[in-house]
Amino acid sequence: MRIRPSYTDALTALAQTGVAVSLGREAVSQGWPRLDLAAYLLVGLATLPVAVRAKAPVAVYLFTLAMWGGYITAGYWPVVSCFGPMLALYTVAALRPVRTSAVAAALLGATWVYAGLLGNDPGGGSMATVLAQAVVFPAVLWRFGLVARRSSELARELRRERDERARREIAAERARIARELHDIVAHHMSVISVQAGLAGYVFDSAPATARTALGTISATSSEALDELRRMLSLLREPDPGERQEGGGLPADGAAAVPPPPVPGLSRLGAMADRVRAAGVPVDLRITGEPRDLAPGLELCAYRVTQEALTNVLKHAPGARVTVALDYRPAHITVTVTDDGAGRRPAPAKAPPGSGHGLIGMRERTRLYGGSLSTGPRGHGGYAVSLTLPTSARAGRSGDDRPA
Repeated sequence: MRIRPSYTDALTALAQTGVAVSLGREAVSQGWPRLDLAAYLLVGLATLPVAVRAKAPVAVYLFTLAMWGGYITAGYWPVVSCFGPMLALYTVAALRPVRTSAVAAALLGATWVYAGLLGNDPGGGSMATVLAQAVVFPAVLWRFGLVARRSSELARELRRERDERARREIAAERARIARELHDIVAHHMSVISVQAGLAGYVFDSAPATARTALGTISATSSEALDELRRMLSLLREPDPGERQEGGGLPADGAAAVPPPPVPGLSRLGAMADRVRAAGVPVDLRITGEPRDLAPGLELCAYRVTQEALTNVLKHAPGARVTVALDYRPAHITVTVTDDGAGRRPAPAKAPPGSGHGLIGMRERTRLYGGSLSTGPRGHGGYAVSLTLPTSARAGRSGDDRPA
């Protein structure tokens, strides 16, 4: 059971009082007057208030110090009731500014010297011993309090840094999920929207064309669902400790279904066919020697190409598009250009690069140390060019999840 700080302080105050009372019984054997009721009352007033020292450190310190001073003035053995002010000084040093705690330490030393000047030497030695004790004891307590204060500050700073790091990680994860959802939904829904409009328009006049459009809608929606399942399976993937000890099944007993593979450059052809079916002519050109790359890098190139084609569907339906994939020894380049022939003027057009899709492109590109350029072409149309550094040795033997 965890003990609360207030209970700990109360127990400490009671323990100090008990020690002081026990020590007071030895006053006569040490050559000091016997403690009477007034002496024990002052002992209690000098020790019991430390039970609330964390709530009012300075007030408790000044009160216990005053009670100790009264006890000394009455001629009793000073050692008996010194514990309360000493612990209160430590608390002031641990919880209050350095200047305040330094003054408190000086007051404790002055009280110690006062006891020596009255002839009530707390240590039972010479005046030189009293002066040494008046310096060393308050200094040690003050130093310990400062160390505790610094430790508490460092602990709070570490907690703040941990919380801030957790907030940043959560924000980054939300941005990643939002980016992935945008890439999946925007592209597929654009194709579905175009094909649904076409099917409705030619439903009576050209049934074959309508059936083809419906087939494209079915295939596109199926692919979108597969990608959503892949993403959700990653988000729902249980920790190793959440699995049952006897096997690899989740706690609910359902068999684990492997997620669909991460989209890669090998699916660019299917993407081009889907966009062609939506009414945008796409010319896919692959140069260099194709090779397997890191799954995360291939996903980055796939998503950037997907977003570029989605933008053509939205803003330039009917334009001719060229997708050029070039494999180089140290990098790959993907360029998506359109001739602008199908572009329709918009009354309120956002400036280039202001959309969430282009922002997502740049975020993905920075993640893999690549470069991305987007903008209008000099002779009409729009171009998106992606360059990603890669290695010829990168294969699919690594992690299949996107980074």
